[in-house]
Amino acid sequence: MSSTHASEVIAPTFERHLDTEWSHNALLADIREGLAGPLRQLTPRWLYDERGSELFDRITRLPEYYPTEAERAILSAQAPTIASVSGADTVIELGSGTSDKTRTLLDAFAATGQLKRFVPLDVSEAPLHAAAEQLVERYRGLHVHGIVGDFNLHLQHLPRDGTPMVVFLGSTIGNLYPGQRAEFLGRLADALPPGGSLLLGVDLVKSLDRLVPAYNDSIGLTDEFTLNVLQVLNDELGADFDQGCFEYVAFYDAHHTRMDLRLRSTVDQTVEIPEAGVTLD
Repeated sequence: MSSTHASEVIAPTFERHLDTEWSHNALLADIREGLAGPLRQLTPRWLYDERGSELFDRITRLPEYYPTEAERAILSAQAPTIASVSGADTVIELGSGTSDKTRTLLDAFAATGQLKRFVPLDVSEAPLHAAAEQLVERYRGLHVHGIVGDFNLHLQHLPRDGTPMVVFLGSTIGNLYPGQRAEFLGRLADALPPGGSLLLGVDLVKSLDRLVPAYNDSIGLTDEFTLNVLQVLNDELGADFDQGCFEYVAFYDAHHTRMDLRLRSTVDQTVEIPEAGVTLD
């Protein structure tokens, strides 16, 4: 394994912008806004509590979920070129999770000796800490600085010194609708210094017989992952969702050319979310 400098292990550092109170208040606001109208929807970030993050990591390893390995293959082939063309000495990953796939990219940067710092940003603190501890052992001499935050809200905290490259993989940008994407990319451009760059991973539209199974796997992990958001609402806001009264629906939105993760009530029911003051029929 090539290393950035000598064999010194540099302890990772962290900064936290999602305290318990902020997260709680943000969830309340999202519930009141997102579930109040006829089209009930939630920001995808609430899918990624500790259990949700673990489930999603398992989903990315399923044979039906082709995006992960397809993207990994592209990175394996193109990582040396990406490192050379970007000239980056800092790699910033948005929605980093376990940073498993990103290691293919980091290997190429480490081989050139140009990489000084890796900055993973994620809403889930436990996976971020675990990944950082592994990365400082794998890339000795590399400074790993984790940011516990939301890439929709905390781009202003990204480092502006050196030559950064922001990595946004896994078609995560597809979680945003077109207007939201434009706003996000504008904020990201403002957050990057001159010479900074963006590596963006997006999926192409596929035939439905390939696309839908990627979000509707045969062993039901995506069902668990999506239904888990109801448990988040129960735990955080005292809601009384019964997961057994909902079913998961993988829906292809042809208008926006994107997959939606949907939950359908299987019975007539009333759900109370007391801390938000919301009643759902």
